[in-house]
Amino acid sequence: MITLDIDGHKVKTEKGKTVLQAASEAKIYIPSICAHPDLTPFGACRLCIVEAEGLKGLPTACTTLAADGMRVKTKTPQVNSTRRIAMELMLASHSADCLRCTQNLNCELQAIAQYLGITEERWKKSTEEVQINTTNPLFNHDLNKCILCGRCVRACYELRGVEVLSFMKRGKESYIGTALDSSLSDANCKFCGACVQVCPTGALQDKKGLLEVGTNREEMLVPCKHNCPAEIDIPRYLYLIATKKYSEAAAVIREKVPFPEVLGRVCIHPCEEVCQRGEVDEAVSIRSLKHFVAERDTVLWKEHMRKAPPTGRRAAVVGSGPAGLTAAYYLTKLGHNVIVFEALPVPGGMMRIGIPEYRLPRKVLEREIEEVKQVGFEVKTNARVESLDDLFQKGYEAIFLAIGAHRGIKMGIDGEDTLGVIECTDFLRKVSLGEKVKLGSRVAVIGGGNAAIDAARTALRLKVKKVIIIYRRTRTEMPASPEEIDGALEEGVEFIYLAMPTKIWNRGGTVKLECCRMELGEPDASGRRRPVPIENSEFLTSYDSVIAAIGQMPEVPEGFQVAIGKGNRLKTNLESCATNRKGVFAGGDAVTGPASVIEAIAAGRKGAAAIDKYFGGSGILDEELTSIAPANGWLGRERGFAPRQREKMPQVPIKERVLGFAQVEVGYEEGAAIKESSRCLRCDLRLGISSVELPPRRISSKTVTKEEG
Repeated sequence: MITLDIDGHKVKTEKGKTVLQAASEAKIYIPSICAHPDLTPFGACRLCIVEAEGLKGLPTACTTLAADGMRVKTKTPQVNSTRRIAMELMLASHSADCLRCTQNLNCELQAIAQYLGITEERWKKSTEEVQINTTNPLFNHDLNKCILCGRCVRACYELRGVEVLSFMKRGKESYIGTALDSSLSDANCKFCGACVQVCPTGALQDKKGLLEVGTNREEMLVPCKHNCPAEIDIPRYLYLIATKKYSEAAAVIREKVPFPEVLGRVCIHPCEEVCQRGEVDEAVSIRSLKHFVAERDTVLWKEHMRKAPPTGRRAAVVGSGPAGLTAAYYLTKLGHNVIVFEALPVPGGMMRIGIPEYRLPRKVLEREIEEVKQVGFEVKTNARVESLDDLFQKGYEAIFLAIGAHRGIKMGIDGEDTLGVIECTDFLRKVSLGEKVKLGSRVAVIGGGNAAIDAARTALRLKVKKVIIIYRRTRTEMPASPEEIDGALEEGVEFIYLAMPTKIWNRGGTVKLECCRMELGEPDASGRRRPVPIENSEFLTSYDSVIAAIGQMPEVPEGFQVAIGKGNRLKTNLESCATNRKGVFAGGDAVTGPASVIEAIAAGRKGAAAIDKYFGGSGILDEELTSIAPANGWLGRERGFAPRQREKMPQVPIKERVLGFAQVEVGYEEGAAIKESSRCLRCDLRLGISSVELPPRRISSKTVTKEEG
C-alpha cells in the first residue's frame, strides 16, 4: 500500500492505481467523462486534471499513477478554470436539446456541467445538426451528442473484442462510426450493447427507452428472462450450451423449474416474443434449445440440490398437473410432508390428458414426474377430493388447490348438446387414456387456441379424412402458437376464418352446423379486433362430428367452500395465493383460467413459497445448482453474425406424422444447437458493466444552455 495526500486528506491505495482511482476509493470526487472504471485510461476530456507536486503542468488524474508521498490538489483556481474551458469546448459542439433528450437528468455531461457551475456557452455552436441514424436494429446513433470521449470504441475493443467502432477521419471532421460507414450488421456488430452502456451523453441510445420513467433497467436489458413466468436465467444457459457445458445448462434451467424436458417440447416460449435477437432477424429458438439440453442432462444438478430437514408440517396438494406437482416438489424440498391427491387414474393433469402425445411423449412426461417424486412426496391417483374439511380433519395444516380447468365452456347456441358434438377436453382426455372415440370421416373443430389445434391434429391421427377448424377471427388473431398452426396446415387441416356457429342439429346421423360470416370491428379487451356478425350471411355445412374448443373453466366442488370469481375461477390474493379460507391456497389454471405449463409451474412455485411462509419459513426457493462461473464477456470478432438464420427444428416427415402419435419435433443435433445458442446477443453482459460516479447534483434552471429557455 502507498499513501498520498489529496486535498489535505491522507489516502491509502494499492501501488499501480491512478490518482483518479485513489480519489474515487476515498470518496473524493474528480470530474471525468472519458474515464470509465472498466476501460483503460484515455485522458482526452481534460476534465480530471489536477495539480501534483513534482509534476509539470496539469496532469490528468486518470493517466497519472499514484505515488507514495504524492501531494495532489483537485480544486485550485487554475484547475477549475481549465476544467470549465474544457467543458465549454465540449458544449460548443454538443446538441442543445437537453430538455427534450431521453438522457435528461441521467446524462454525465449535463451533471458535470452543473457541477462545474457552467451557466452559458462562451462559444457559439460551430456545427450543423446531423440526422440521427435510426436505421440499425436496437440502437440509435446521434452524432450531435457525441463528444468523442472514445468510451464506446474502447468498450467494443477491450470489453467485447468485436472491434466494430472506430474514430473516423481526423481533426474537426472526426467522428465515431464503422468502416466505410456500413451498417452495424454489415460491420459484424454483435449488438451486445456495451457501447450504449458506457456512452455518457446519449449519442448511442437503446431504441427501447431504458431511461423512461418507471422503467426497470434489468427487465429492459434482459427481457427474455423477465418475460419467462419462472424467470429462468436464459442467457446463462444459452451460453453454457454454446460452450458445450450441457449438464451445467440443464442445472441452470432446473434452478427454476422441475420439468425441463416437458417445457422443451410444449412451452409457449414467451421469452422468444421479446428476444432482442428478433429485432436483428429472428429470435433465438430458446424452447428448442431447452429440449436439446434437457435430453443431455447427466443430473449434475443433484450434487448441489438442497433439501431441508423435516419440519413436521403437513400439506395437501389437490391436483397433479404442473402447478400441483411443482408446489409439492418445492414444499417437500423445504422439509414439509406432502401428499398429492389426483382425481384421474394417472398423474400429470393437462400435461397428461390435454397435450397430445405427438407433442409430449408419455415416456418423457412419466420420466420427469418420477424424477420430481424422488424428492419424497406421494401422489394418490383416483383420489377425488370433495371436501377440504376432510383434509383438515386428517391433519393437513395447509392445502394447495391446483385442480386445473377441465370443464369445457358451452358455445351458447341451439343444439350444442346434440349427438355428435363433443367437448374438446373430453375428447383429448379419452384419446389420452386409450378410450375409443368415433368421429367419422369429416370433423369440424370450433375455436382458435392451442386446444383446438391439438384436437384437429389428433383427429387426423385417428384416421379422420377431413378436419376443418372454424374460427370467428382471422389467423392473425388466433391465440394458438404460430408453429402449431403451421403444423396443422402442413398436415392437411383446413381453416374457415371469420365464421361463427349459430345453430347445430343432427339429421340422420349427420351433424348440421349453421354459421354466419363475421367481420372485424374495433379492438376488444383482449386487444384483438372484435368479430361482428354480418347480417344475412348464414351458411350451412355438414359433419360427422363437431368438437367444441372455445375454452375451459375449473370444476369446483361445493365442499371446498372457497370464494369463486368470474369463469368459475378460484379467487385468491395475487401476492400470497391465499383464498378466503385460512390455510387454503390456490394456483394454476384454477385461478387464471386455461394458461400454459410454464405459467402453471410459476404458480406452483409461488404457492409453495406462500405455504412455507404460512408455516413460518422464509419462502425462499432459489438455489444454485451449478458452480460454474459466469462468462467474462469477451465475444470476439465473427463474420456473418447478424444475418445468421435461426436453425430449423428437425421434424418427422409430414406423411409419416399422421400415421400415429410419434413425436413430431425430433430435436436439434449438437452442431445445430451450438450454432443456434451462439446467436444469442448476450444482453445480460451489460449488467456486469460498472456504473460511473456522478458528481453531487446542483440543478439550476440556468444550467447548460440558454437556447432551451
